[in-house]
Amino acid sequence: MTARLSLYEKAEQELYKLDRSVKGKFYDFCHRFRQNPDHPGLDLKPLKGDGRVHRAKIDQSYRALLAKIGIDGSGREKWLVVAVRHRKHVYEELSVAINRITGEIEFVDLSVVGQSVLQRAGMTLTPAERPEAEGGPEETGAPAPATTATPPETGAEPLLAGLHADDLRDLGVAEQLIDLALAVTESEELDALVSGAPLLTKDILYGLAAGLAIEDVRKEITTPVDVKLDESQREDLDAALARTTVTTIDEDLKDILEEGDFRAWKVFLHPAQAKLVDRRYSGPFRVSGGPGTGKTIVALHRVRHLAEQLPPGHSKPILLTTFTKNLTTDLRARLASLLEPEQLARVDITHIDQLAARVLNENTLSGAGKQRIYDSVALNTLRQVLLELDEKRWDAEFLYEEWEQVILGQSLATRKAYFDARRAGRGRSVSRPDRAQIWKILELFTTRLDKENRETWGQAADRAARFEMQRAARIKERQEYKDEIGGKDLIHRDNSAGMYFLGHRYRHVVVDEAQDLRPAHWKMLRAMVAPGEDDMFIAGDTHQRIYDQQVTLGTVGVHIRGRAARLTLSYRTTREILNQAMEVVNPRSAQITFDDLDDGTDNLDGYRSVLRGPVPELVPCDSWDDELTRLADTLQTWREEIATSGAHGKPRDPRGNIAVCVADREAVNQVMYHLATEAGLTVAELTKDGVKGDGDIHVGTMHRFKGLEYQRLAIVGARDGVIPRATLLQRYRDTDSQRLAREELKARSLLFVAATRARDTLRISWYGRPSPYLPS
Repeated sequence: MTARLSLYEKAEQELYKLDRSVKGKFYDFCHRFRQNPDHPGLDLKPLKGDGRVHRAKIDQSYRALLAKIGIDGSGREKWLVVAVRHRKHVYEELSVAINRITGEIEFVDLSVVGQSVLQRAGMTLTPAERPEAEGGPEETGAPAPATTATPPETGAEPLLAGLHADDLRDLGVAEQLIDLALAVTESEELDALVSGAPLLTKDILYGLAAGLAIEDVRKEITTPVDVKLDESQREDLDAALARTTVTTIDEDLKDILEEGDFRAWKVFLHPAQAKLVDRRYSGPFRVSGGPGTGKTIVALHRVRHLAEQLPPGHSKPILLTTFTKNLTTDLRARLASLLEPEQLARVDITHIDQLAARVLNENTLSGAGKQRIYDSVALNTLRQVLLELDEKRWDAEFLYEEWEQVILGQSLATRKAYFDARRAGRGRSVSRPDRAQIWKILELFTTRLDKENRETWGQAADRAARFEMQRAARIKERQEYKDEIGGKDLIHRDNSAGMYFLGHRYRHVVVDEAQDLRPAHWKMLRAMVAPGEDDMFIAGDTHQRIYDQQVTLGTVGVHIRGRAARLTLSYRTTREILNQAMEVVNPRSAQITFDDLDDGTDNLDGYRSVLRGPVPELVPCDSWDDELTRLADTLQTWREEIATSGAHGKPRDPRGNIAVCVADREAVNQVMYHLATEAGLTVAELTKDGVKGDGDIHVGTMHRFKGLEYQRLAIVGARDGVIPRATLLQRYRDTDSQRLAREELKARSLLFVAATRARDTLRISWYGRPSPYLPS
């Protein structure tokens, strides 16, 4: 007799934490179980509490807990491994059920919820095995049996006071945990309760405990995963298995477990996010949310969903784009783990400036293209123009931003258009005579660039948008003419140039880190895909805007009104890290507002984490040398801890798990030099092209960490005068209060982004006075 064996997701997570020797024995057990689940050596027995749950022997000390699901078409038994436990922690109070909301199989083990919670609810656990039943001495390394704690004092108000069992049941809390949830009185007890709870239960209870109203929890957490089961479907475990996240127990899973869970974590899609991925949208859709809420992961899975729906062919009808080149590299690596090679080949993965350059190359004669320069180079040219004019009223930075954000941002081609243009958010007001003078100066500036055969990336984006909008207009004209003549084929009437206008470049466009794109980028993207169903999927968070690109999507033809969702649960950053980071962008001492990429405002209300971890370490140092020395010591410890945590005695590769984040480029060189020459650590630099080198520890500026994540992260040089830059603040303190506020907001966002790149461990250091944005 043979059996089909699958692994419940939470059981897979438990396996990561077990000793490597237990993992090896577990795989041997799986092989034997598949061959013959009734083999006497497995000692398969049902538990008394829920007869669908069985225990089976892995070795002398550990047990696999399994649920019998049904029989497949070949007559093989279907089993689901729901947990791996030490025999002393296997109790009769185990159960499997189908969640009334998600339709997924849920496993509940009351032995992990904490003694104080059980005692408060008057519950006692019944061991499934007695220690002496094994007939041998107990292992000294085995987990200690549950101890009897003193019952908590009565009279304390329940944490979820005012809620009733039916409230929790309707929201989707696991039935076995409802009474316990209503009994807890402290957040620590709630943590213990949900530590082993199904994901939906955990999210609901944390949401309610955080103060969300029942209707808000239903809207944000329950409704997105509600599959509307009828009564007959609530007992069919076989059908529920298809809706449940499981893993086939094979060599691929074994490799992931041995490497550690971080690789798989970077593409893990939470059930609450799945509905955003698979849904059909009548037009552009935007998903927002704080760091770690899964926006990028949702975008990647959205690409996979769209790729799976494509008709056969070899074209690349899906675009996945973002603002920076190094983030594009990371997206490509992540997507490669989700898609089959032939599907991946049909996705165009490119950063937005590279896409604009491609459009310009298509529309420019060979050898006639302009040299594209960075803003710092263009700014020096503008300073030279002002010097030649002996112009002292306007500084170069203000004029350059006026050109970038107003003139290029609104594609203003004439002086009259500039006179009539809105300058919302620019701060310093300008009169009509002022605008005339500004236009004259900027005309001289752009003429100078043109003579030098140069253009900025902002100009390139604007030209690319114009070309692509012209192409979209030709496509529309052609389609309208075709409709006018009754839908006849026009190909025979098109010349070779006309073939270029047969259709839009893409069927679907997916944008990550949307808050950083220029208005011209959005105009270009809008023209690249035909308006309609599932045309654009947009992920972004304005709290993480670290470049000066303000845009209202409606003004550039991307209409998201009524098609948006906000994610509030962080699955990457621990609650301890999140609490510190939130103080940076949402301090109690100041009222700070963020836009929503449209005409409204955004906030992080209800934003919280479902993870727990160590409190971030804030480290004041005596000097820069002291800071570097102490940093090296910490990194050595982190590296050793990660390297020795591999399975089956194999050393684990720490590369890609540890990083150092600094405020400026000069500090990157100093940190890398010290770590390599003084501490003997191997380092790799995060550049605009991705990771340069194969060293264990990644080092880069805060801007380079956008969209990335690491298990352990150190931020160094977080001192006053650097975060924020004292020179910038001094420049605008007396002349432009709105620009001053924008610079401070950008600096806060940059530190917020850096801090939330850490998943498990965060360390922040400085010498002298700390950044005023750090929590006290």
